[in-house]
Amino acid sequence: MGQISKEVSVEKCTHMRGLTFALIVPFLVILIAFAMVPKSPVQQQTGSKFLLWNPIINLPIANSWFGKPNRSANLLSYAVIFDAGSSGSRVHVFCFDENIRLVKVGGEIEVFEHREPGLSDFSKDPAKGAESLLPLLDTALKVVPASQRAQTPVRLGATAGFRTLPGNEAENLLQEARILLGNSGFNFTPSWVNIIDGTQEGSYQWVTINYLRGSLGQKFDRTVGIVDLGGGSVQMAYAISDEDFERAPKSENKETSNVQKIKLLGLTYNLYVHSYLRYGLLAFRAEVFKQETNGLNPCIPRGYKGTYLYAGIDFAVKATEEGSSFSQCQEVVLKSLNVGHECAHMKCSFGGIWNGGGGDGFKQLFVASFFFDKAVDAGIVRSKKLASALVKPLQFEEAAQRFCQLSIPEMAVRYPRLKEEKAKYICLDLVYIYNLLVKGFRIDRNHQLTLVKRVHFRGSEVEAAWPLGSAIELVSGYQ
Repeated sequence: MGQISKEVSVEKCTHMRGLTFALIVPFLVILIAFAMVPKSPVQQQTGSKFLLWNPIINLPIANSWFGKPNRSANLLSYAVIFDAGSSGSRVHVFCFDENIRLVKVGGEIEVFEHREPGLSDFSKDPAKGAESLLPLLDTALKVVPASQRAQTPVRLGATAGFRTLPGNEAENLLQEARILLGNSGFNFTPSWVNIIDGTQEGSYQWVTINYLRGSLGQKFDRTVGIVDLGGGSVQMAYAISDEDFERAPKSENKETSNVQKIKLLGLTYNLYVHSYLRYGLLAFRAEVFKQETNGLNPCIPRGYKGTYLYAGIDFAVKATEEGSSFSQCQEVVLKSLNVGHECAHMKCSFGGIWNGGGGDGFKQLFVASFFFDKAVDAGIVRSKKLASALVKPLQFEEAAQRFCQLSIPEMAVRYPRLKEEKAKYICLDLVYIYNLLVKGFRIDRNHQLTLVKRVHFRGSEVEAAWPLGSAIELVSGYQ
């Protein structure tokens, strides 16, 4: 379509007859294409259960023409998405044209801002938690024109950190957030502030990354799989073959477990998605510290003694006399990872969970969030400003072996940019990441992975995260 637009611009200046022809032909083609699109029932999100949605059915994302065909011409639509994650709160502001195509806001495709700590850290003071979102809300208000705010949907999705909060703490936080966003002037519905489950999060992210790469609308073996390591959970999502779909284990209601069929751009994908709660990086530290009843832990650098706070609970953390050890730490990690759990299926990851069967949709893997951050901390990726980088799991093992030999003072000398708050856990974090990939997800230690933080898209960089998928859903009008 970009090439057609350029040709039309030239013809407009010189040949009126060519202009008429150039306008009518593609218009007729589009009308015919729309007439051929099969009708499909809308699938909606209800409560915390996610039914894979079809906001972009049978329309050509690769050419940036998708969405509802009856939208008003030249109408720009905005969407504001808050990501309330375990490690911090983020706001994403997107702008779409009349065909739900991403367009630039100022000089960027996406406006993004991040604040720490996460909203779930305010579980004892929900009003203060809502207050922590004010700077992010202010950013969104500055971006979206006043005339557009009443039509601009605003959503807050809380992730794994909220799923582990006790009692009414999560709901109290969400209610304060609803009050804040309800008074923001944006288009708001209370149900748009909720806890999104891991399946929903993984699905959104798979669509986000494959959309930005232009993979959607192609055969499943041209798409990429994603593994997203958050603070509270880790998600895996990738497309599998029809044969693997038929072999998938069935749940009690005889539906295929962890896989649903979705139709995108005329192709049907079997999307495998699973979320491993309590296996996010921050949550896994707590799982490891639970094991050590005497407080001594072989994953902690020599000389360190303190506490680790997660989900409102303080865990005693103390190094052994010898300090951290790669081999001893690995034993502790593998025990918490539960890699020896009985597997009732042909192929399992850790905990006896069916892994989707692997296959072509799993060959190209993008790994995101803490995978990228820890690669930067360990020097595997030399600059946090990079959008992506190619790595192998063995590089995390090699880095772990280096760091597990050092005390915190020694790290300060060799790695002066590494703050003590990260240094005291880096041996554990790197050992976990390596074993999660190789022992947990059965990825060969020499397999090349793409660490991704942002994806290049039309001259800009877009965060490789679930909010874009959510924004597309909201702006497409299928909520």
